[in-house]
Amino acid sequence: MGPRADPEFAAKVREQMGLDSSVPTQVVTFLFDAVRGDLGQDFVTNRPVTQVIGAYLPHTVILAFAALGLAAAVGVPLGVYAASRPGSAVDNITSIVSVSFITMPSYLSGLLLLLLFPVMLGVLPATGAGEITNPSDYLTHLILPAAALAVTWVGYLARIVRSGMLETLGSNHIRAARALGLSERLIAYRYALKNAIIPTVALLGVSLGDLLGGAIFVEVIFARPGLGYLVVESLADRNYPIVRGVVLVTALLFVSANLLADLSYRFLDPRVRVDQPGGAR
Repeated sequence: MGPRADPEFAAKVREQMGLDSSVPTQVVTFLFDAVRGDLGQDFVTNRPVTQVIGAYLPHTVILAFAALGLAAAVGVPLGVYAASRPGSAVDNITSIVSVSFITMPSYLSGLLLLLLFPVMLGVLPATGAGEITNPSDYLTHLILPAAALAVTWVGYLARIVRSGMLETLGSNHIRAARALGLSERLIAYRYALKNAIIPTVALLGVSLGDLLGGAIFVEVIFARPGLGYLVVESLADRNYPIVRGVVLVTALLFVSANLLADLSYRFLDPRVRVDQPGGAR
């Protein structure tokens, strides 16, 4: 409200926000209301926080899944290709590129892509999300933010897949497949990758949560409406109910992504039995 706010009005607002109660009371009240789907009121517009977050959430979820899909589409084949030629020049170049991508933060890759494509080459839109009712326009605006967010995870996935593939390619059933005369491409993608993909799925669950957090920088750089952009604007306005709601929603999305990754093990590897005592077998 600023340093010149009227004391009586400040007291009224404090009462409306529940800040006149003790901290334990505030926590219990917030959790009880959150379970019922009530995250409070937007301090600026007086709209329900859930309504505000609901308007921005789809853009962030679409961006995170697009970045995850792009990272998997590039990182997994890159790791398989490097593992099939260990010690070669291709493997060494892939390792250097992967480490370079891992160490590149999303805000740096976003700025580089923004400078290269919209500014220098004059292709692809620089800011905004486009019209969601126009798939072509929306997809065009999604390319650069998704690429900026996926760069780091391309490196991670390439390294994890390469490591898992090298271990799997040395197993007995792969030697048997080679003895039967199967092609190396068929062995790599049909037999070896199936077993090597388990650690990758674990990484994908973590990466989805991390992508949701990293979207903050990307959405600000590309002025894309989403939870990250909403948080930054709310912090500037000291609109803490919005910030609190976004943090809670992001945490729930992170936990859900990791839970789905854990459950997917059962379908990818029948040897894993999460319902049996003693853990996986």
